This record gives sequence, C-alpha cells and structure tokens, in this order.
Amino acid sequence: MVTIYAANWILPAASPPMADGAIAIEGFKIQSVGSRAALIQKYPSANLKTLENCAIIPGLVNAHSHLELTAMRGYLEKEETDFLAWLRKLTLARLERMTPEDIHDSALWGACEALRAGVTCVADASDVAIMSGRALKEVGLRGTVFQESFGPDPQLVSENFEKLKTKIDELRELESDLVRIGVSPHAPYTVCGDQLELIANYAQSEGLPLMMHAAESAAEESLIREGCGMFADNLARRNIEWSTPGTSVIQYLRARHVLETQPLLAHCIRVDRNDVEILAETETKIAHCPKSNAKLGHGRAPLSAFLENGINVGLGSDSVASNNTCDILEEARFAALLGRMDEPVRADQVFSAATMGGARCLGLGGMIGQLSEGAAADFTVLSLGGVHQLPIYDPTAAAIFSSSGRDVVMTVVAGKEVFKDGVISDVDEERLRARVNEIRDKLKE
Repeated sequence: MVTIYAANWILPAASPPMADGAIAIEGFKIQSVGSRAALIQKYPSANLKTLENCAIIPGLVNAHSHLELTAMRGYLEKEETDFLAWLRKLTLARLERMTPEDIHDSALWGACEALRAGVTCVADASDVAIMSGRALKEVGLRGTVFQESFGPDPQLVSENFEKLKTKIDELRELESDLVRIGVSPHAPYTVCGDQLELIANYAQSEGLPLMMHAAESAAEESLIREGCGMFADNLARRNIEWSTPGTSVIQYLRARHVLETQPLLAHCIRVDRNDVEILAETETKIAHCPKSNAKLGHGRAPLSAFLENGINVGLGSDSVASNNTCDILEEARFAALLGRMDEPVRADQVFSAATMGGARCLGLGGMIGQLSEGAAADFTVLSLGGVHQLPIYDPTAAAIFSSSGRDVVMTVVAGKEVFKDGVISDVDEERLRARVNEIRDKLKE
C-alpha cells in the first residue's frame, strides 16, 4: 500500500526545495516526489499522513562515527589538550574496563541517539565491530561497520592481519540490506606501512570499503614527515621500529596503495594544495568532522578547497568522546560557520554534504541521501515551527542555521518509522539508560 507523507516543505537535496510537497512511499522505496495535490491525485487510495509545520528531508548520513564509545561521553575532558594521553585513556578503558556487553549497549545507545537526531545511516569505525553491527540491526539503522585494525610494530604484521581477516569473517553474518561491512586500518601512526598495504590489497580483493583516520593532527604530521614528536617518542619507548617516509600523510598513503581503494578518510586537516590535488585525482572521499577537530584542538580542514576541487565530502560526528553529540545538523552548521573563515560556504553545500555527500562516501549515492523516485525510503521529518526557527524565508537555511537534531520528530529507514512521537520502536531505552549509567560508574572507578 502506498503511503503519502505531506509537509510544508520538501527538501529533496538533489533538486530545489518544494513548498506544500509530499513523498509517496511503498515498501522500502520512494515511489514519487511532488506537490501534495499532485500526489493525492496520483494515489487516491493512499494512506495520507500530514505533517504540519514540518519539512521532510533526506535521512542524514553520519560519515564517521564510533558508536561503541558513546558511554565515554564526557569521560576524557581533562585529557583533550594532550592527544596521546586522550588516546591512551580511551584505549585502556575500551580494552580493559568495558566488556563486550558494555560495548554493545554503548553502541546501541549511540544508535538511538543517531535516530533521534534524524540520522538514518552511519559509517561506523569499531574495534569490536560485531557488537556495533548487532546494535545497528537491533535499532533498525542503516550503515557500514568498519572493522578497525591496529599494529604499528612491523614484526607483528602477519599476526595482526590474520586477526583482521578472522574478525571480517565473523562480521559477514551481520550483512543485510541495511548493514554492510568494511575495513579500517586505524591511522598512519597506529598501523605500520606493510600492514597498510596488506589491508589495502585485501580490501580491493574482497570488495570491501576502506575507511581510516588521516592527516588529523600535528603530531601525526611530525611522525610521517620528520620522524619526531610525541607519536615517534611513544614508538621509541615501546622499542618499535619506525622508518620515516619524509612526505605528507596523503603522499604516504598513496605510496602504500591505500588511495587505490578510493578510501573514506576522516579529518584531513593537515593537507596542502598538492595533497588536495592527490585526493581529487584518486577519488578519495573525506569525512569532515569540524566539531571533533576543533574540540581536540587539531585545527580546521580546508572544506572550501575540498569542494572547489570536486572532492566528495560527507559530515561526521566522530565519537561523542570527542564531540559530545551525534547531531549532523549541528555539525553542518558548524562546518558552514567555520568554513567561512576561509571562503564562503553556503547552507545548501553543507546540507548536501550531510545527505548526498555522505551517501556517496559510503558508495550509496542515488540510493540514499536524497528524496527521489526509486531511492530508498530513508527520510527525516524536521519540525520548523519553533520560536527559534520562525519566520522562515529559506527552508534549507532554516534547517542548517536554526535547527538541530532536537527538532527531529520522525526518522524513517527503509520505509519503517523507527523513531516517532519521542519513541524508538523495538528498543527498551529505559533499560539502556540504566546500563549506560552502570558503565559510567565502572569507568569512573
């Protein structure tokens, strides 16, 4: 049966906004997008749902998240000015204090937050990816779960690579129409060059998407360019051999064949003009995480340069351990405002990054991230009737500059209303709330 959702505004992303519009869906797909009157006439027996003072927008795409770290929201505030200490405390908490059940419930809580903020699809990097994948399936969220791999020691390359392949084999049981899997060599400073090459070749041979952190910090750049700095010192303390490439991070990843996978790189702050050209030539995608970048003091990625060079950019929240919220509308506003310190960045550009850009980052361009005939029925209903939003002259500007995830009233994934009337279907949020507080108490100890 066809269902028509009608609202004051339709923001298709792939085409201009439409006043008094509607979308018609049947099953998992969008059948038609047009004026309310036209769709009612086209589908006279359809179930009509009228959404007053609202805009229907494509489901938002979070192009870089770490849902398993949701229970660490606010846990690392004191370490944020020392990135190595921040990473060390996070890693110890995840490996030594959190059980697999803790990680699952942390990821599930993060998935609930995403749906409440209108996110319908995530690119989630996880050390315990099977738990994050299960969380996505339980809550009904679309996404790609990227199994992380670590290993700076060149003596342990074979062992670490075998561990990754074993985890990927376990993850395959989770694959479905909504959940896909990928690989994620964590970062240039946590994965040695030989292991990077093995993972890149593996991703290509297995047809797996690849995501990794890259060019995120000054310390990372110092390690790759000069072989010095806190990451270099840390490797030396652990008696791990390191051969300095003497290039930019992006050039290093090209030399190690990572860019041949057309990867999704998170952050890309420490890049120069030549790096941007390489990213464009190799059709590398970027997950732009402006709030996390700023909160950790890493700097600003050149969003305008990415857009001008035709690089596909999505928006990512990173983990809430470094952002505190999983809110892509807020991320879009921050991206636009921070981007204007370099060049003008328009509301429609960051809206596109939050929707179609994120979809392309995951190889799902045309399928999600836009409201169009034949696309998946993934969409978000955004209330535009608040005091903080009225009056409205441009609905896209209102969505970006006046709204946040707290204004979302409905989230639909593959035609299913997974969040509506303040409730997420199929999830006991009160039980989860108690569990997250239990994990907090454990970490505080």
